[in-house]
Amino acid sequence: MTIFTVRILINSFIKRPCTHFRSFTTSSSLFNKSSSTNRSQRQLTKRETNLHKQFIQRYMATPMNDDSVEKLLEPFRTAVKLQGDLVKQFKDNNVNKEDPEFKQAISELKLRKKALEDQITKWMPKEESIDRLKMEDLLKRRFFYDQSFSIYGGVTGLYDYGPMGCAIKANMLAEWRRHFILEEQMLEVDCSILTPEIVLKASGHVDRFADFMVKDVKTGECFRADHLIEAQLEKLLKAKDITKEKKTEIERLLPQIDNMKAADMQKTIEQYKMKSPVTNNDLSEPVAFNLMFATSIGPTGQLKGFLRPETAQGMFVNFKRLLEFNQGRLPFAAAQIGNSFRNEISPRSGLIRVREFTMAEIEHFVDPTDKSNPKFETVANLEIQLYSASNQMSGESAQLVRLGDAVNSKLINNETLGYFIGRIYLFMTKVGIDKRKLRFRQHMSNEMAHYACDCWDAECKTSYGWVECVGCADRSCYDLTQHSKFSGERLVAERPLPAPKKIQVNEVQAHASIIGKAFGKETAAITQYLQKLEHDDARVLHEKLEQGDEKITIDGKEYAITRKMFTFRTIEKTVQVEEYVPSVIEPSFGIGRIMYSMWEHNFRVRPESEQRTYFTLPPLIAPYKCVILPLSGNEEFKPFVKQISALLIQAGISHKVDTSSGTIGRRYARSDEIAIPFAITIDFDTLKQPYTVTLRERDTFKQIRAKIDEIASMLQGLSSGTVTWGEMCTQYPEFIEQQTTKEQQ
Repeated sequence: MTIFTVRILINSFIKRPCTHFRSFTTSSSLFNKSSSTNRSQRQLTKRETNLHKQFIQRYMATPMNDDSVEKLLEPFRTAVKLQGDLVKQFKDNNVNKEDPEFKQAISELKLRKKALEDQITKWMPKEESIDRLKMEDLLKRRFFYDQSFSIYGGVTGLYDYGPMGCAIKANMLAEWRRHFILEEQMLEVDCSILTPEIVLKASGHVDRFADFMVKDVKTGECFRADHLIEAQLEKLLKAKDITKEKKTEIERLLPQIDNMKAADMQKTIEQYKMKSPVTNNDLSEPVAFNLMFATSIGPTGQLKGFLRPETAQGMFVNFKRLLEFNQGRLPFAAAQIGNSFRNEISPRSGLIRVREFTMAEIEHFVDPTDKSNPKFETVANLEIQLYSASNQMSGESAQLVRLGDAVNSKLINNETLGYFIGRIYLFMTKVGIDKRKLRFRQHMSNEMAHYACDCWDAECKTSYGWVECVGCADRSCYDLTQHSKFSGERLVAERPLPAPKKIQVNEVQAHASIIGKAFGKETAAITQYLQKLEHDDARVLHEKLEQGDEKITIDGKEYAITRKMFTFRTIEKTVQVEEYVPSVIEPSFGIGRIMYSMWEHNFRVRPESEQRTYFTLPPLIAPYKCVILPLSGNEEFKPFVKQISALLIQAGISHKVDTSSGTIGRRYARSDEIAIPFAITIDFDTLKQPYTVTLRERDTFKQIRAKIDEIASMLQGLSSGTVTWGEMCTQYPEFIEQQTTKEQQ
C-alpha cells in the first residue's frame, strides 16, 4: 500500500461532516475548500465504516504473526531459551548468587534478551507514531503541567500541574477511590510525610535505598553512575571506527551494568576513559547516595528524620489500630493517597522520573495460610497480557492469558494477588490506558527480595519504552515482622483454634515502681530496655540475678539491677486462639506515570491538519465534561448560556463556558485540545420552543439535538460511563443543520 493510497483512505474514512457547516467550513481546515453543502452533510455508509475498520486493523495494529519474521527471530529466541535453561539449572542446584559462574550466566542471559528485543523492534510492524515533542508542547502550552519555578530557571525533577492537569489528576484519584476503596471497603488513612529515622531503618530504606553517583571533579555536577556508563557505552557503539572485538565486548558489558558494584563501575569508567558528559572533566569514584531527603524534626536537631520515600510505612505502623477498628477480623485492606519524595541523582524522562510524586498504595493484610479471595471469580475470565519470568527466560513474548488459568496453574501465586492484578487492569483501561500497550511483567527471581512470594508490574508502552506504572507484590510478612522487631510492639492477628490447647508462654516483667526508687528520671529508659530483651537474653539475665546483682549498659552508661527489679518466667496457659503475623499484598500506583502514559495513549492529530492536536481522554477522566458554546455573540443567546450553566452546576457537572470571539470551528478545536469530550452549542434553533441545543462528541464530530432540560441528565450518564455515546445517538435525532437557517435560504 502506497503512502498516496493510505492518504486517500484516511481522507475518505476519518473525515467527518461539519454540522454547523456555514460557520465551520469557513474557519476550519477540516474540509477542502471545494467541499459542497451536500458533501458536508454526507454520513459514512455501512460499507465505508467497515472498510475504515479494516484499514485500522490492518495498518495500525501491531501483532507479529508473519511467519517469515518468526523464522528470523527463531535463532534469537532459541539462544535466550538455552541460556535461560542454564540459569534455571544453577537455581535448581541452589548456587550462591555471588558465584562468578552464576553471575556470568545471568549477564549472558541479559545480553541475549537484549539482542532478541532489538530484533523484535526491528521487524515489528510500525505503530502509529507519537510525536512526543508535539504532545509535550500541547501539554505545556495549555498548562496541563510545567516545570516548577520556571521563572527562576526551573528545578530538574519537580513539576507543577496546571488547571487541566489538576482536574485530570483529581478525577483519576476520585475514580481510584471508587474503584478500590469503595468497592473493597478499604480503610483509608492519611499519615505524616515526615518520618523518623528508626521507622525507615526498620523498613530497610536507610541501609539499602541508594544509587551510585559520580561527580565532575571540577564543577561538582552529579551524575547517576549506571546511567552515565550506559549512555557512554551506547555512544561508543555508534562510533564508525569501532572494531568488531570492541563492539562485542561492550555489548556483553551493557547487560551487567545493573548488577555492578562501586569497584566494577570505577573499573569500567577507567577502562573506557569516561569523562563528564557536560564539561569533559574527570569524574570522581562512584559513591553510594541515599535517595531519601534527610531532615531534622524539632528545634534541637537531635531527632533525625526523612521525607517519606513511599506511603506504605504509615499503614504498617498503624496496623494494630486498623485491626482494632476492623474488630480484629482479617482479611482487610488499608489505603493511602499522598506525595512521596526521592532525591533522584539525575532525573530524566519528564514525568517518568521525578523527585516529588503522588502515590496511591494499598496494603491488603491476609492470613498467610489462606490467600483465597471470594471475589476472584469476578475477574477470572479477564484475558490479560502476562510477561512471565518463564517467558523472559525462554525468549518468548508476552502472552494473552486468562486470569483464572494463570492462578490455577500457579503462574500467579494466589487468588488474592490475581484478583488485584485483574482490578488493576480494569482500572487502567477505564482511565484511558490502551490495553494493547499494557502488560503485566513478572519479576524474575534475581529481581525479587528474598521474602517476596511473587511480584508483577503493570507496564505501559510509551515513547520512552515500557514504563512501570503499578507494582503488585505479595510481600509475605516481612514488613510487620520488621516493625515488630524495631518497635517492640506485637503486630499480630489471631485466628480461632479448632479446640483449646495448653502452651508454654515466656513472660518478661520489669518492675517500674522498684526501679524508680533507685534510678528516678532514668526509670523509663531502663524499664523499656528490660522489656524489649529477647527471651534468651532475658532468661540469662534472670539466672544471673538469682546469684546477685547484675550490671547492664544502656547508651554507654552502667546500671546495677537487683533481683526484685526484674522477673522472667515460663508459665502454662490455655488458649482459644493462636497468633500469627499477616502477609501483605501491596498494589502501588505511580499516579504521575499513569497520567503521562494515558496522555501518550490518547494523543491524536487530526488527519486533515497537523496543527489540530487533541486528547481522546475518557469522559470519566476529562478535566471538563462539556463546554457551552453560543454560535455567535448574539444577545439572545446569553440567557440560555446562564440557564444551561446553572443546570450543570446543580447536577455537579464540571464545564467550561466559551463566549470568546472566533468561529465555532476554532472554539471546537480549542476545547478538543484540552480533552473536553462534549460540546453544547446554542444556535438559532435554540430560540424556538421547545428550547433545544446540539450536543457534539469530540472524537466523531457527530451531533444530536436534545431539549435543554434533558442535557444535564444526559451528560451525567455519559460522564459516568453508564450510557455510551452510541446508545445516546439511538435515543435522540442526529443534527444535520439549523432549520432556521435553512428556512431563511
